[in-house]
Amino acid sequence: MEHTAYTRRTSLPGVGVRYDLETDAGQHLSVVVRPDGRRILAFHDPEDDDNCKDAAALAPHESTALAKLLTPDPVAHIHQHVEIDLVTEHIEITKRSPYAGRTLASTQARTRTGASVVAVLRRTAAVPSPTPDFRFAIGDTLVVVGTREGVDAVAELITGG
Repeated sequence: MEHTAYTRRTSLPGVGVRYDLETDAGQHLSVVVRPDGRRILAFHDPEDDDNCKDAAALAPHESTALAKLLTPDPVAHIHQHVEIDLVTEHIEITKRSPYAGRTLASTQARTRTGASVVAVLRRTAAVPSPTPDFRFAIGDTLVVVGTREGVDAVAELITGG
């Protein structure tokens, strides 16, 4: 069961707002939020709430950096258990390709291989996320993303190999 932390809010006229937190271990800390965005992080004596043992003043950018460190990553557990080996390849449309002059939809690449054509490079331009009706031309370079097997299958399909 997940624990819930409770904070107490106290207005400090002329200073800002103080937020207090009592940890499960019995430690008392507070954050004073100043009107100019600065924060003061303070540690108190558990026996005497008014006795501040230590404090650190943080500029807004320092507060943001600390918040990022303290905020749990909600998908971190996924990254620990799932390995996805994606590769990216550039595959050229040559005059030997059975798809020169044909549309992306006619390849059925994603359905057949599981890999995706995510962009097409044409001369000095790029076409990101080409639509199914995008027509290939000789000299186009397809940017394909997928598993090694899927990308290899698209290469074989496109080159007629």
